Amino acid sequence: MAAPVSLFSRLKIGGLLSLEPVVEVTARFASKKSGGSSKNLGGKSPGRRYGYKKLDGNFVHAGNIVATQRLMRWHPGGHVGIGKNNTLYALEDGVVRFTKEVYVPLPHSAETKDMISKLPKGAVLYKTFISVIPKKQDVTFKLVSML
Repeated sequence: MAAPVSLFSRLKIGGLLSLEPVVEVTARFASKKSGGSSKNLGGKSPGRRYGYKKLDGNFVHAGNIVATQRLMRWHPGGHVGIGKNNTLYALEDGVVRFTKEVYVPLPHSAETKDMISKLPKGAVLYKTFISVIPKKQDVTFKLVSML
């Protein structure tokens, strides 16, 4: 009975057990390096490669693309077609020709109100046309009756 009394007396004094809670702080570190943010992902796509594909004097076959454009930089001339996205293509075999022609808009059109009012007096407007000069067909056949 002496042992429990001495244990009790030590508890009162606070020698053996303390009544304060024990807090253990542990820090956990990352096992993998951070990947960073994923912002500003735009602008990495390749360019659209607009421009002329065949120069003045080049020979083209029917269906060849002559020029690609976003707006109307070049206008279709003779034997040149235009696609939905303003792509100019050859309608016949021949030689490509670039020409500049004086452009006079109609008097009451929207272009006249927007463009002409901003130009200096006496300015001349030009439009660039792309045409294909067709290759002459070689007539080298003979009729069967002439043989």
